[in-house]
Amino acid sequence: MMDYLLVLCSLLLPVVSAVEETLMDSKWATTELAWTTYPESGWEEVSGYDDSMNPIRTYQVCNVLEPNQNNWLRTDFIPRRGVLRVYVELKFSVRDCASIPNIPGSCKETFNLFYYESDGDTATANSPPWRENPYVKVDTIAPDESFSLLESGIVNTKLRSFGPLSKAGFYLAFQDLGACMSLISARVFFKKCSTTIASFAVFPETATGAEATSLVIATGACVPNAVEVSVPLKLYCNGDGEWMVPVGSCTCMPGFEPAKKDTQCQACTAGFFKSKQGEGFCTPCPPFSRATSGASSVCPCQNGYYRADGDSPDSPCTTVPSAPLSVISSINETSVSLEWAEPRDSGGRADLVYNVVCKKCEHGACVRCDDNVEVAPRRLGLAERHAAVRNLQAHTHYSFEIQAVNGVSPKSPVTPRYATVNITTNQAAPSAIPTVHLMRSTASTLSLSWLPPERPNGVILDYEIKYHEQGESFSHTVTAQTSSARVEGLKTGTVYTVQVRARTVAGYGSYSHPVDYSTSLHDDPERSVQDQLPLIIGSALAGFVVIVATVVIAVLCLRRQRTGSELEYTEKLQQYVSPGVKVYIDPFTYEDPNEAVHEFAREIDISCVKIEEVIGAGEFGEVCRGRLKQPGRKEVAVAIKTLKAGYTEHQRRDFLAEASIMGQFDHPNVIHLEGVLTRSCPVLIVTEFMENGALDSFLRLNDGGFTVTQLVGMLRGIAAGMKYLSDMNYVHRDLAARNVLVNSNLVCKVSDFGLSRFLDENSSDPTYTSSLGGKIPIRWTAPEAIAFRKFTTASDVWSYGIVMWEVMSFGERPYWDMSNQDVMNAVEQDYRLPPPMDCPAVLHQLMLECWLKERNARPRFAHIVSTLDKLLRNAASLKTLTSAHSGDLYRIGGTLPGHQRKSLGGVQDMRQMSQTLPIRV
Repeated sequence: MMDYLLVLCSLLLPVVSAVEETLMDSKWATTELAWTTYPESGWEEVSGYDDSMNPIRTYQVCNVLEPNQNNWLRTDFIPRRGVLRVYVELKFSVRDCASIPNIPGSCKETFNLFYYESDGDTATANSPPWRENPYVKVDTIAPDESFSLLESGIVNTKLRSFGPLSKAGFYLAFQDLGACMSLISARVFFKKCSTTIASFAVFPETATGAEATSLVIATGACVPNAVEVSVPLKLYCNGDGEWMVPVGSCTCMPGFEPAKKDTQCQACTAGFFKSKQGEGFCTPCPPFSRATSGASSVCPCQNGYYRADGDSPDSPCTTVPSAPLSVISSINETSVSLEWAEPRDSGGRADLVYNVVCKKCEHGACVRCDDNVEVAPRRLGLAERHAAVRNLQAHTHYSFEIQAVNGVSPKSPVTPRYATVNITTNQAAPSAIPTVHLMRSTASTLSLSWLPPERPNGVILDYEIKYHEQGESFSHTVTAQTSSARVEGLKTGTVYTVQVRARTVAGYGSYSHPVDYSTSLHDDPERSVQDQLPLIIGSALAGFVVIVATVVIAVLCLRRQRTGSELEYTEKLQQYVSPGVKVYIDPFTYEDPNEAVHEFAREIDISCVKIEEVIGAGEFGEVCRGRLKQPGRKEVAVAIKTLKAGYTEHQRRDFLAEASIMGQFDHPNVIHLEGVLTRSCPVLIVTEFMENGALDSFLRLNDGGFTVTQLVGMLRGIAAGMKYLSDMNYVHRDLAARNVLVNSNLVCKVSDFGLSRFLDENSSDPTYTSSLGGKIPIRWTAPEAIAFRKFTTASDVWSYGIVMWEVMSFGERPYWDMSNQDVMNAVEQDYRLPPPMDCPAVLHQLMLECWLKERNARPRFAHIVSTLDKLLRNAASLKTLTSAHSGDLYRIGGTLPGHQRKSLGGVQDMRQMSQTLPIRV
């Protein structure tokens, strides 16, 4: 390894020349040196002059006429000062033995150099002994030239080094074995690499190593205002005191540029900046920006100018665009086409887009349009300068704002500049009937029902039913005053194609999609009355609605006649006939479950679905995580429910029923159904993927990790989803934190519709009575639902109160370890769950309102959403905490002692009823 380093060093030029530091130099002595000699007749100290005639002290010896010479000269103690290797420079002269007459054969022209290490100045005249051991021999020194009497004054210079040294200091010793010589001077020094700056890094002064081939590592530090580019920062100091092999480097940080031959980093002056680290230099600020101080890494924008988040600091500042020009509108019944020209000023940017803001205006006030108003190709971020607005209400005033925005519009406190166009929609025919359902078929009749069109655009006067035999072109039509009818006089066992459309004073709307239904092969007389009963009830209700509508129309007509104006239908009139209200349809009312699932759920091709891993198990099979990539749409993560092999037809029907239910919902707080795969094996249901899973386990995993405001935001989302479901006359029956899913943005969505059922929208007291054998989640279920199997939206509100308690307690189990029987007894005796720890008083009060025994006194979900919105807007109301103990059941007027929680005496009929009631924990 050392040989490799030497070769590497030999290929590199030294960075800085060596520096020498002297430890001892006899040349500069002004008094006697008084070095130790042995024997006294040997070395002799004399005064002399150097080449420049400066006085010097030298030592001479010339006992060449006497045999067996062994003369020693030892210097004073020389401190080592931490160095490992020292150098000795000797200046001396030696007489040529041949120039000495009558000289014996023992004459020498060389001498020996020794050293002796010691931890202190402890040497004496006789210690250490005058012999080679313990002294360490450095070398035998021979002159390059000796002199004779005729050539006096020849001075030789020799350089030797030795090491490694380990003690506090050392002595030099000179041994003469019979020479005639003069030691003119002796200098002891060491070599070091001096302080240097390389690649904007400072390396300290470093002494050489113990060997001539040693490389000593020196660690550097970046100069001020510089940062490391690569580490470690190292230089190697070789044996000659030269820097070698630089490793690592620094560079000037943003706002600073190189200076003084790359040894310093100086700040950019005012008006200049440098955005990145490196060896580049400061540059002037981009347009519409300025730097009022030095060392700027970015030039702030001037007032009214901005940079987008994706803009680099080197880019100029830009501003918001002016308003679009020349807005043109074209009205077609309840649709509007909008076109406009570019603004005069784009703000200096190329990312100009447009937003279309729709406002509905009534009585001089304008509010944002409902979500059902469609803007194509999109409401926000339009690159095109045209848009089509559909699904508007007929004969209604609208105002459209065309906003011009660019990448810096979000940075500006000013509302985007816009152009406005005001329009009034025309009278329009109703939209198409969503779908037609077969209620009953006989040998000669088809009993049909349908929902009103989503956009009636006026009062529905009647419906036209068109039907013909499959394969025939000739059609028959009948009319109906309500949303149901019975087509009679049909052929037995024949397939008919049926379509329905609605009519207003503006004319007929579009037909529904054609559906095929078949008459029966024979009649069932016992069912005739039952078949007619729904039609009779439906006709009566429809007749009542028509009468009310007729009265209102007559009043309006009289008013129009008095004022001489044309007949105009108002929204208040339309409310009497409840147009456009979407109502949930129970898939179990379909004779063929496949028809229900294909009506409400989209069939997905198996090639679009990729299953990645199993993440759980459901009632019917495994639950997996996967990817869904459909043509023309980006790939998304999805959850995939599978129907296990060996299923029965009943299991398949129940499995697909949940998809038929989910497919009818479209709300940000209700789990979204992507589609189904009924033609594959296994059968699959594909929904959106919720990254954080079930709410109860998610809260337990993050116990204490969310603020009260975040928890209330979650509760608000759940309440909004339940309000949407209740508005569709839909009851959930199993609302609990385990059946609420959470995505990566902490959005909560209601899921698990396995226990849910349809509520009769025409009933004044809508309930659902479960079939015998249905399991009930006792801890989450209202007492009337447990006692009488009556499930309503009010019982869902009770369950929502339990969910509130779960959320505020971070997923704690309701009623702790109490048995289901004890829970029922406690609730019957008006005991309620206490406030969780640190629960705001207003939230626990809302829970208690949800748990009122009288179900009609409980709040509606619309009220709950409104209450939570007010709390979120007024955060101070959430700071008042409850004072009740969180470990005991809470009772109006007192708490249940803790020792009674596990054994509660109950009402006898409740206990008897629970013994036969299937319990779901």
